[in-house]
Amino acid sequence: MKAILVNDDRSLRWDNVPDAVCGEQDCLVKIEAAALNRADLMQREGDYPPPAGCPEWMGLEIAGTITQVGAIAAKKSDWKVGDKVCALLGGGGYAEYANVKYDMLMPVPHNCSMVEAAAIPEAFATAYLNLFIEGKIQSGDTLLMNAGASGLASVIIPMAKAFGIRVITTVLTDEIADRIRHLNADRVVVTTKENIAEVLKEELENGHPVDVAIDCLGGEMMGQCIHYLRHGARWIMIAALAGQKTTIDLKNIYVRNVRIIGSTLRSRTPEVKAQILADLVKNVWPKVESGEVKPTIYQVLPITEAEKAHDILYKGQNVGKVVLTVD
Repeated sequence: MKAILVNDDRSLRWDNVPDAVCGEQDCLVKIEAAALNRADLMQREGDYPPPAGCPEWMGLEIAGTITQVGAIAAKKSDWKVGDKVCALLGGGGYAEYANVKYDMLMPVPHNCSMVEAAAIPEAFATAYLNLFIEGKIQSGDTLLMNAGASGLASVIIPMAKAFGIRVITTVLTDEIADRIRHLNADRVVVTTKENIAEVLKEELENGHPVDVAIDCLGGEMMGQCIHYLRHGARWIMIAALAGQKTTIDLKNIYVRNVRIIGSTLRSRTPEVKAQILADLVKNVWPKVESGEVKPTIYQVLPITEAEKAHDILYKGQNVGKVVLTVD
């Protein structure tokens, strides 16, 4: 079979690799689409190695068709050859086939294309983890989701709205604000025109403080913003694209009982990931199938153009997910 490999100069090539072999607990999936994530870029740069036992090539989320079911997988699950599935992987999605443990698979939601389904597993699992498990967010709470044009925000914002949560998000320009209007955030802050820390101070003073923040930016602004949250709020750090250091008033943290939580999906145990996927199918799939929550697809490219697809993420051009198709 073929997969996307990284050359010594960090360029990409579509080349031959050993065929995936179906293990007893696994299902062999013929991949039809694979979605991109920023973690793929980090892996390409050598900064985010795949977990032990995973293929060397990138790819955390796929959609495709089961072509083989292992003996234990057949006993412990209802999966069968021909089922349309999407899957969360530790790596190895940029390929023609993937070998996936049975509890890392989910059925493709009824009203989703395979491209849309490929954009679901990692992004939706990350959204669910940080909203409901780490964030313990409730209907009526207020969420701050930074970087509203990101692929993850394109999932988190509508998911939060579907569960009755008020959402504040940030973007760089009015043009980007227009491009994410369909996500229906309650307040979109254009940070070249408004200071987000001042906005959060205003929200606090007006009785609408932030209960949960999901932050992929970090940097100095994080330390300025964290002072203006509800008592007992949770600030969840999932990346630090704007800088790894900030200054925080520690007294404010303990007086307001604010929790700073570091969170990544990839570091969770397989058992935790399997439970998150099961919760997604139970709690979120009905909202996906009703159309309340849908992945936003920015661009679809053939897998042979993976380097061009990566460039879109490197340049921050996408509003929503970039997906590769596999013929």
